Amino acid sequence: MKFNSPLAVITLLSAATVSAFFVGPSTTRISPSSTTQLHISSWGAGGPPSRQKQVQISPADNIQEYLKQPEPVAARSNLDGKVLVSGWVNSKDRTDQTIFDFLNDEESAFRFETIVAFVDDAKFAKKRLISRSARYTGLLDKLDFVQADSPGALPTVAQLEGIKSWVVNVGSDVSLLHDVANLVKLAPSVENVSVLVTDAQTVDDDINAVSAGVGALKALEAEGKSFTVVAVGAITETPEGAIPYQIKDFGTEAAILPANATYSRDESLRAVTECLGLQSGCNKALTFSEVTNVNQTEYKLVKGLREGGYTRPQEFDHMLTVGPEAYDKACEEFGTKGPPRTSYDEWLEQKQKELDESSAERKARVKAEYEEKKQKEIEEIAREWAKREYFRKATSGDMPYSEEEYIQSVWERALFEGDLKYRMMNGQETDERKELAEFKKKQEKKKAMMLERAKASLQELLDEDDLVGSKKGGDDDE
Repeated sequence: MKFNSPLAVITLLSAATVSAFFVGPSTTRISPSSTTQLHISSWGAGGPPSRQKQVQISPADNIQEYLKQPEPVAARSNLDGKVLVSGWVNSKDRTDQTIFDFLNDEESAFRFETIVAFVDDAKFAKKRLISRSARYTGLLDKLDFVQADSPGALPTVAQLEGIKSWVVNVGSDVSLLHDVANLVKLAPSVENVSVLVTDAQTVDDDINAVSAGVGALKALEAEGKSFTVVAVGAITETPEGAIPYQIKDFGTEAAILPANATYSRDESLRAVTECLGLQSGCNKALTFSEVTNVNQTEYKLVKGLREGGYTRPQEFDHMLTVGPEAYDKACEEFGTKGPPRTSYDEWLEQKQKELDESSAERKARVKAEYEEKKQKEIEEIAREWAKREYFRKATSGDMPYSEEEYIQSVWERALFEGDLKYRMMNGQETDERKELAEFKKKQEKKKAMMLERAKASLQELLDEDDLVGSKKGGDDDE
């Protein structure tokens, strides 16, 4: 066969291409005994989520099942004014700017206007702290410097004048805790003091000095002042947040540190500043120690808090207020306590309640719901009728009442009209003229009865006045 026309060739090629890519309907029949199931629901075989039971996971296997969503934490209300920082910027090995950056952090609760560096050598400290980062963060605008009377000395009462908060590093000299407490007591402007104790593993032999210092600080509560003590082991240069921690009460047997205890420098600065800012860190003496055992509760909890999106203040607050004990308790109770109720459980309970309900109770409930809905619709129709009447009369002449006053005055008639309209809308029998006449007749009787009652009440009052007047006349005659 010959194709002389190009159009015929193109048409034939197109038909061949289409037949190559499209397959005709299959003639194979599916056996009636096929096990194929058709699920009409878009949710699939499991049904909607409300019908699906969620598998409960133990908090011990997944700590996020235990932790709640992070929430704002309470900060102290007096974190403004001037803050004095002492015990830092005295070493040539480092700048010690980190503590000042924490106190100047815009995302923290601190709102200090001035950050005073109390140092052994003011010129040396200025060189150490005046940096590019300090300029960019606005720290330079807040920094002020005060030089100590002698190297290593604490500020005097005069030097604490105008200071509202004080962050002090006493090192391993726990005898300074008592001195700090006395200075805060004598300085009227100081309201908060946060003390950092380092190398706390070496102070166990001087437990009397620890008790005396903590006792003197606790006495500040009676003066309306707040304190926080953070004790840590030997300082290392481990990065902040690299190792989880545990918290114990400083000065107690549980808080005694092993001889080789260490703690990150930046993490210790974070702890002493965050405890200064948190309400939960108020009036507490605490020992922070590193935890490297991955199976220890504190290790799991700190890691879980960070993975759960908790900020550092929220993390510290949780460890101070809730702690590992609550997590251990939740793990223990998971096996004995029933799983939390789901929407599916509530649906089942409601259905069972409906089945157990007697026929009479069900009818009474349905009738009550119907009557309530009916009365609501009647009142809505009545109100609309009263509004129209008010508008009609207000536009035709003087109206001495407000809209609400008028509605109240004709409310009984409005309810009659609403009931009549409701029955008409629902196809019930009505006789508007007859019912209106009966309504007016009842209203007349009601008015007459109310008038008789008013007259009777007035007559009683008049009789009482006459009786009182006659008694007074008799007394005058005597």
